[in-house]
Amino acid sequence: MKLYYMPAACSLAPHIVLRELRIDAVLVRVDNKTHRTEDGSDFTVLNPFGYVPLLDLGDGTLLREGPAILQYLADLRPESAFAPAAGSMARYRLQEWLNFLSSEIHKGFIPLLYAQLAGRYAIDTARPKLEERLAWVDAELAGRDYLMGTCTVADAYLYALVQWGRAEWLVPTYRANINYDGLHHLRDWYLKMRARPAVREALSAEGLR
Repeated sequence: MKLYYMPAACSLAPHIVLRELRIDAVLVRVDNKTHRTEDGSDFTVLNPFGYVPLLDLGDGTLLREGPAILQYLADLRPESAFAPAAGSMARYRLQEWLNFLSSEIHKGFIPLLYAQLAGRYAIDTARPKLEERLAWVDAELAGRDYLMGTCTVADAYLYALVQWGRAEWLVPTYRANINYDGLHHLRDWYLKMRARPAVREALSAEGLR
């Protein structure tokens, strides 16, 4: 099994889950600009769009979308409860979270990560919308250790995304123009996630602080 990743990208989420579940996988780094792997191979042969994560199962099967990869990995270790059982209401709640994170948080960051190109849209529209969504996540975390009470793949995904913003309590990666300092429940959750050994291992392996 191989996980294709870019440091600090959303591929950090399945990387964390691999380490949480102690699943052996080869990490293959992809260059963000050239879309070449460490051995010089053209990554777009595997994913024409050039983005990560991509999971190669070793039998010719490729999974290219983060939420699908996260659920696949969790289902390899069902005893871990990193994803609730298929068909249960809790599983649908997990899928609800993964879809929300993908469409509202992940995509919401894009104009802020390319603010010069996005222009006024990033400041006037994208940032207020993302701030609203993050404030909602903060409220959902009130009284909870994790998004669904116990740690799941959704927490790994959110952690990868939160790294892109800024706060005095956060170690940022991309430094998007959004600040979380007033989101105290998110702060407590972030610090709890960052203290997990698997998270620290994944950050270290990707050369992140």
